[in-house]
Amino acid sequence: MVGSDRIDDVIAAVPRALALRAGLDLGIFTQLGDSALTADNLGALFNIAPDRLSRLLYALASIGLLEVEDGRFRNGAEASAFLDASKKTYRGGDHALLRELWGADLLTAESLRLNRPAALHDFSQAGPEAAAAFSRKLAPGAVIFGRYLAQEIDLSAIGSVIDIGGGPGTTLVGLRERWPQIAATLMELPTVAAAAPEILSEYGVDDVVVEEGDITVAPSTGRHDLAILKAVVQVLPPDQARRTRRIASRHEARSRLRAGVSSTTTASARLKVSF
Repeated sequence: MVGSDRIDDVIAAVPRALALRAGLDLGIFTQLGDSALTADNLGALFNIAPDRLSRLLYALASIGLLEVEDGRFRNGAEASAFLDASKKTYRGGDHALLRELWGADLLTAESLRLNRPAALHDFSQAGPEAAAAFSRKLAPGAVIFGRYLAQEIDLSAIGSVIDIGGGPGTTLVGLRERWPQIAATLMELPTVAAAAPEILSEYGVDDVVVEEGDITVAPSTGRHDLAILKAVVQVLPPDQARRTRRIASRHEARSRLRAGVSSTTTASARLKVSF
């Protein structure tokens, strides 16, 4: 007999994810830090009625992000390591982005019915303020992605990297924490590129070259050992995605795709393209 375990698991994951986002939005994990506080303590700090806040606290405890003993809540091991904003390993800074992305996900069926995006992000048409606001939401997660790349790929022989369509450019921040010898360039559409230097400066970085451009039309003006295209070709129609890859690889390259990383050799330079 067929059961509904898979369906039940998918449905049950939604409130757990929303509880996590609410905890991040309120700053519960950061406020707790290494201490143990009651719902009354936290309610006073956040100006929230303790009986209402306790429902969220117990929900977070039920999924292992908080621990509770004698009515006092403390961060669990994962929350302490990754959800406390006072720590360098913090990875919860994109909670504002999650609100926007998950809101867009709820409109998927409507988008399909209308045959057009119901929650459109058109970076080529975005105004300066909108582009800057969205880039700031992307920035924390991009740092984490950069750190992941730095751990997974040996970049000791890489002298220069370009992040194509990299939004705020903070992937380069995370990447160069481990590989500081790399010269970094961000290639973005004009409105997004205009916001990048200020955001990068907030992360203590002022030496990333910001280049305005559209990779679907023309390659970078420079030559680079490594090109990163995260969430670029994946969101393009197949024909445009293939053309974009060819442009990023400078057309004359012979590409070999393996495990999501394409190692490319040209007559004058070696280019790796990471998707």
